[in-house]
Order: sequence, then structure tokens, then C-alpha cells
Amino acid sequence: MQKINAEIHWSEKNYCCGWGAEGIGTIMCTDKTLDGVKKAFKESLEFHIEGMVADGDNVPQWLIDKEYEINYILDVSALLRSIEPYTTMAAISRATGINQKQLSHYASSVKTPRPIQRQKIIEGIHKIGEVFMAVR
Repeated sequence: MQKINAEIHWSEKNYCCGWGAEGIGTIMCTDKTLDGVKKAFKESLEFHIEGMVADGDNVPQWLIDKEYEINYILDVSALLRSIEPYTTMAAISRATGINQKQLSHYASSVKTPRPIQRQKIIEGIHKIGEVFMAVR
């Protein structure tokens, strides 16, 4: 089974998802919700493949046979936006030690964190999740 690593970012007021491969082209889509952009990407990919086959383009058999798994990779902006309904930037700031204003810059795609900062954010989110899971 092949893996398609589709990247999801936050831009202005939408999630943006994209993937591209040489000889296949690029699929890009947006939606207001994370679930919506994932659904739109899957549908766009299938439509793109159908179009390529109909046009007689050279398409890898694994794409035609749908022998792939879509792996959605959220960048920090999309990650932070996806958890907004469940926590606050202030809580994430306390859990990570990262300044709240800096987190807001990451969430708005104004700045991109280094990999070590991304890991701190993920660990902080996990820490918050552990507190929620401990509630009985």
C-alpha cells in the first residue's frame, strides 16, 4: 500500500491541503473545517485520477486501483487551529512555556516554528489531553 502524504496548513480563514508528485500533478483544496478539507482532498484526488485515466495519461496502477493510504500531516498552524474548540492559546502557552503571542503567530502562519518548537507544542497539547483524560 502506497502512502500519500498530504500537508494541511492554515491560511487566513481556511484549512489548505495539498500534495503533488512528478508525472501526476498537484492537488490543492481548501475548506473551513479540518474534516471538510480532508474530504475535499480525497474527492479531488479521485477526480484527478479519473480525469488522467480518461485523458489516456500514464497513471501508476496503485493510484488507479486505489491502493494508497492518505496520511494527513498538519503543520503547526493547522494543528493549533484544530484544537481551538477544546483549549486556549493561554493554556497551550502554560503547558509549553512558549509565549502566547508567539503561539498566535504560529497559528496564523505569520511565523513557522523550528522542529524543536513544534515538538514542544505537541508535548504541551498531550499534557493538556492527559489532564482531560484524568477527569473522572
